[in-house]
This record gives sequence, structure tokens and C-alpha cells, in this order.
Amino acid sequence: MKSFPFTASHFAAAVAALLVSYGSSAVIIFQAAQTFGATQTQIASWFTVIGLVCGVQTLYLSVRHKAPVMMAWCTPGAAMMVGLEGVSLAQAVGAFVFAGALMWAVSAAGLFDRLVRHIPPTLAAAMLAGILINFGSRVFVSMQTQTVLVGLMLAVYLLGKIRFPRYGILLMLAAGCGYALLGGLADISQIRAAPPVLEWVSPQFEWDKIIGVGIPLFIASLATQNVPGMAILRAYGYATPAKPLMTHSAAATVLFAPFGAFMVNLAAISSAICMGGDVDKDPQRRYLANVLLGGLYLLLGAAGGMVVSLFAALPPELLAALAGIAVFATLQNNLSAAWQDEATREASLMTLLASASGMNLLGISSAFWGLLLGLAVYYLNRSTARAKA
Repeated sequence: MKSFPFTASHFAAAVAALLVSYGSSAVIIFQAAQTFGATQTQIASWFTVIGLVCGVQTLYLSVRHKAPVMMAWCTPGAAMMVGLEGVSLAQAVGAFVFAGALMWAVSAAGLFDRLVRHIPPTLAAAMLAGILINFGSRVFVSMQTQTVLVGLMLAVYLLGKIRFPRYGILLMLAAGCGYALLGGLADISQIRAAPPVLEWVSPQFEWDKIIGVGIPLFIASLATQNVPGMAILRAYGYATPAKPLMTHSAAATVLFAPFGAFMVNLAAISSAICMGGDVDKDPQRRYLANVLLGGLYLLLGAAGGMVVSLFAALPPELLAALAGIAVFATLQNNLSAAWQDEATREASLMTLLASASGMNLLGISSAFWGLLLGLAVYYLNRSTARAKA
């Protein structure tokens, strides 16, 4: 009789990957959808579709390639969209479709590696750092109105990292929710069980929104998710080809963006949780953790409506603190990466400042202008250095 293929370590890794993935990004997705004026039903559709799509793709690709392939959404891209002004939900959906189509075209044409080489990783890191600086600073803005709540969450996060670094975000969330409930800051009447929902939003394509939202989203997905995601797979010895992974995730974005799948791509840091020796001594069996992870994704997708009602019940300061503190580690990593190469530091500085400025030229967001300015400075400095040589 054949033994049961899954072990406790497979299940533990799947749960940990899910908690890290959702714990650091769910509130950011919620706020991004609100930025575009999405209704509660439409936000529930976002959470439903990303859970279902990422679940199906994680399951299929992991089984198909016998490798721990984890699909997710682009959290830095969602952070970039929070606070954007003058973009309707239909226009945002048009930008999502464009970003997915561009990723698909790059993959289908075999340009993935070539395009990455033309965008220095230091500049991509500087662009994201510029976006995340404003995002993280909202923690301290929210402290003005809810000093004890936000101070408690920040303290729990910092102290939790000492003993339980993997669960710092979850401990902070538990502390914040506990204080909000005991202090009467949460409206628990809004929390309710709700069936999964999918609501179509017809995309509206406008060039300024495509450039201002779609291109930065594409760059964020490429540079912070797909490239490191493939690098992590390679580092753990998995030779899974990049093209089918990119093509499947990009096609899913194009097809399901009208329901809220704003960008489906490879998971980056959280994907490594299911790849280590503690998951399974046999590298060829570690993909079983991702099979379980895919099933958990599907369960959370089915609970998308309840997730949204939970966020709606919490005070806005708690959500701002949770989202801001959740990006601290990512911001720190990107700030560090932005200055690693001395030859690109000036270009990184220009990218960082312009991206953080929040400027809006021709209806196009600062993230695009920051990267464009940084690339111009980078290539100008490189040409000048060659001329002097």
C-alpha cells in the first residue's frame, strides 16, 4: 500500500508561506483597490480572483514541473498604486491588462533576460524604495491620531522580530486587532461570512494611465517578483524553464484583470519557504508543499468576501500602520540594493527622489518618471565615462 505523500513539514511550510504572503500584502491590496474607488463587492472580487488564480497556477505548475513553483501577486506594484489620484477603476484595469500583455510579449519573444539586462537592478530598487518611503512614512502620520494603537503595533513588530522574525507581522496584526477590539475602535458588526464573488469591470485604455500605472507595474513585477523568483528557484537547484512560468502568469493577468487580478507573477522571498531542506530532505518532493499551498490559496480565495469585511471593520490607522510596517523590510532591502553599485549611485538617487516626489506630469505617475530619469542619467554617465577613457 502506497504511503501518504504529504508530511507535517510539507503542511507547515505551506501554511508559513501563505501567512507570510498574505500577512504582508493583504491590507496593501485592499488599500490599492480603494484608491481606484472600488466598491466592497469589487474589492471582494479582487481577493477572490487572486486567491483562485494563484491557487490554480501554483498547483498546476508545481505538479507539471515537479518543482516548488509559487505564484503570487505583485505587492510592490500594489503599494505603488496606493494613493494614486485621478485614476478610475476601469482605467486601472486597462493598465493591468496592458502590463500583463507586455509581460506575455516579453516572455513569448524570449526577451526576458535581455530586457532585465537593460534595467540596472539598482535603479529598479531605487524606484521601489521611492514608492515605499512614502508608504512606510504613513505609519508615523497615523500615529498622530492613534498614538497608543500605532505605537503598540510598532513595538510588537520590533520586539517580535527578536524571537519570532517570521511571524512579526502576524503578531503585530494580532496586537493591533486586540487593542482595537478592547478599545472600541473596531466595528465588528461589519464582519460577516460572505460567499466568493467575481465582478467584471470593463477595461478602459488611456495612454497616460497605461504609461503611469501599467509600465511601472510591469517593471515592478519584472524586477521584484519574476527575476528574483527565478533566481531563487535556480539557487535551490531547480532548472525549471522561465518561459512557461512567465507566459502562464502573464496570460492569467490579461484574462482575469477585469475581476481584480492586477498582476500575477512568481513569488519572490516567500517562495523560498517551501524550498529548503527542512521541508523535505528529497528536493524532488518539496513541490508537494506547494501543492498544499495551492489548496490553501483556493480556500482563501473562496473566503474573499469575509477578508474584505474584516478590513472594513478595522480603524484606518490600524490599516495604515499594518501596511506601512509590512513594507519596512522590503524598503530596507531596496534602499541597500540601490547604493550597491558606485557607478549607478547618482542615477539611483535621481530615481529615488523623483519616484518619492509624487509628481504627476501629463497624467503619468512619479514612478515612471523616476525610472526614466534614472535610466537617462545612468546611460549619460556611462557614455561620459567611456569618452574619458
